[in-house]
Amino acid sequence: MKKALLFGATGFIGSHLLSDLLADARYDQVTIVVRRKLKMEHPKLKVLVGDFNTLESLKSELVADDVFITLGTTKKHTPNQAEYYKVDHDYPVLAAKLAQENGAKGVYVVTAIGANADSKIFYTRTKGEVEHDIKSLRYERTGIFEPSMIVGHRKEERPFEKTLIKIWNVVDRALAGPLDQYKGIDGKDVAKAMLIAANAQAEPVKTYRWREMTSSTTREG
Repeated sequence: MKKALLFGATGFIGSHLLSDLLADARYDQVTIVVRRKLKMEHPKLKVLVGDFNTLESLKSELVADDVFITLGTTKKHTPNQAEYYKVDHDYPVLAAKLAQENGAKGVYVVTAIGANADSKIFYTRTKGEVEHDIKSLRYERTGIFEPSMIVGHRKEERPFEKTLIKIWNVVDRALAGPLDQYKGIDGKDVAKAMLIAANAQAEPVKTYRWREMTSSTTREG
């Protein structure tokens, strides 16, 4: 039996991943770190209340075999670039580092298509730096998940995003060959692909884009 540690459990992908982990018999404990206590209860679920600023004080409890990181914010919620960077870069890297120091063997993190540490664009540069710094920790297994447009039903209303998804659904049909990495993917499928990777990935480091994520979920499906 394995133990899982999940950061970002209340987000779109993270909430799907939490449900999948709790239902998976390979895991006997699922620890999540959230900013406020959740109403849900489950015999396998361990809830730690904390954030980036208090994470080191929780270190002794960040024990797991597999670490899943689905943290992220938006410009709407975090317009300040320094705060945005803290959520999208500093928090994931610190989480991965502390868990590894406690013996974690695998880390699986969501970034974004186009992630590039040398990019002049703040968003893609931040995602690229996350990838670089987590890879530098040299886990036994590192899975990097780079979705493009994330589709699916969200609790939070995002009118602009809904419009963009409708447009993307039309564009999707023209994306073939190397361009298929830009196809939209449902958040629940990203979550499923992460769980599959944690129990099947043989490579020390592997990047999953649309083709890799959808092919793995189709095989398991």
